[in-house]
Amino acid sequence: MAGVTQRVRILALGGVIGPIVFVASWAVAGATTAGYSSVDGAISDLAASDASTHVATTVCLVVFGLGVIAFGFALREVLGGHAWIAAIATGAFTIGVAATPLNGWSGDAVHGVLAALGYTAIVALPLLAAPPLAASGRRTGARVSVVVAAVAALCLIATVFGTAHGLWQRLGLTVADAWIVAVASSIVVGNRPPPSASGRAGGASYIEM
Repeated sequence: MAGVTQRVRILALGGVIGPIVFVASWAVAGATTAGYSSVDGAISDLAASDASTHVATTVCLVVFGLGVIAFGFALREVLGGHAWIAAIATGAFTIGVAATPLNGWSGDAVHGVLAALGYTAIVALPLLAAPPLAASGRRTGARVSVVVAAVAALCLIATVFGTAHGLWQRLGLTVADAWIVAVASSIVVGNRPPPSASGRAGGASYIEM
């Protein structure tokens, strides 16, 4: 039984590189921008059209988007179900967010809608991965995926209420990003499915979690 192909491994690298670049970008930009608070300020503020960090943060958002789209295509090959669609949607909405910055040409409402859709997609990603992981015998991975989805959802919902919305945003996205990196890394190293698996058509998983 063949393992993960080289093409799939290369695609999965996007799920490692994209989130790492994204987290590093907002961490560095937030820490080096005078008067900016990573607790109270949204990541989108760093990519606003009139922000000094606009170009750098926007580029990193696009890198994240493209990387997660590539990861989605890798996920399609190694995991049954529809999690791969959520991954591609996450990447596409992120690129949309980058293309419609705050204080930019599109207006903040469009940016907000795309960000909300991106939040929904990134929460759906581990949640949709849980059933096929469980079906292929990765029960721990399935449970972890459900917990990640729940924690990310609660944190991102918390951004709407009260203070520290920047902190809640970062916590929610980082939890989900860590899941993407973990799954993508597992694909990159080429884990094989369990003996009873029959590939994507049977809903099996190559992912070791």
